[in-house]
Amino acid sequence: MGFARTCSVALVGVEGVVVEVQADLEPGVAAFALVGLPDKSLTESRDRVRAAVVNSGAEWPQKKLTVGLSPASVPKGGSGFDLAVAAAVLGAAERIDPRAIADLVLIGELGLDGRVRPVRGILPAVLAAADAGYHQVVVPEQTAGEASLVPGVSVLGVRSLRQLIAVLTDEPVPEEEPTEAGRPDAMLAGLLVPGAGLGTGLAADPTDPSEGPDLADVAGQHRARRALEVAAAGSHHLLLSGPPGAGKTMLAERLPGILPPLTRQESLEVTAVHSVAGILPPGEPLVRRAPYCAPHHSATMQSLVG
Repeated sequence: MGFARTCSVALVGVEGVVVEVQADLEPGVAAFALVGLPDKSLTESRDRVRAAVVNSGAEWPQKKLTVGLSPASVPKGGSGFDLAVAAAVLGAAERIDPRAIADLVLIGELGLDGRVRPVRGILPAVLAAADAGYHQVVVPEQTAGEASLVPGVSVLGVRSLRQLIAVLTDEPVPEEEPTEAGRPDAMLAGLLVPGAGLGTGLAADPTDPSEGPDLADVAGQHRARRALEVAAAGSHHLLLSGPPGAGKTMLAERLPGILPPLTRQESLEVTAVHSVAGILPPGEPLVRRAPYCAPHHSATMQSLVG
């Protein structure tokens, strides 16, 4: 009989809830049960995890396996639990030390070959883990920069389950082909230590005013330009009214260019929304400029508010 536990994060909207992933092995007919209110995509993780573990060179336990997701009352979905489920199973099978994963938060999808694939919502998930008192997270390599935006959290970015097993067992880290926007394998060294690696967060550099449309390009419209400047300086709301073609949209899309850079907290909130929506620009883990949205004029209140 073997038991191991680790943690992952379930997203409810843009808020994260830390979920304890428990794996229990008992003698009996080989079976794999996943409990704790999982949705269809999470239920399918049983097959993904089994194939990933076997293709990573580890032995799959031929016993009765039960994986529980707690708290059971919170709905859980998506493929981001794959990495935590695999680690818990390997801990219960004593392939890795259960104590090494007890205080880890693992987020990531597993391919059948053991590769770790990125998922949406990494930033709000790591924020939730930090708020819950966790200081070490494991994420897909492509999203390590996004996860490192949270101060006080040590981040380990991995390309495959093989690399994670090697790090946790102090074995040589195997070479893996880099994926798109991947990072060097050297970033694996020295992490999983509080305060090490990328855990101190990135500095918020000033926003480049040359990005996006510039208010200087507008000819005339002196009263409207003055209204935009007053609204931007005082953080006021602004209503632009006029016939089609008067320049309302042209002026509105230039408003972010004269707004001050977002504060650190505002940047994290905006970036979290972009992360969950899957529209975070590649190579730019932190959104520092106020976003501009242009809903269609026929959009209903329900579509705007959600």
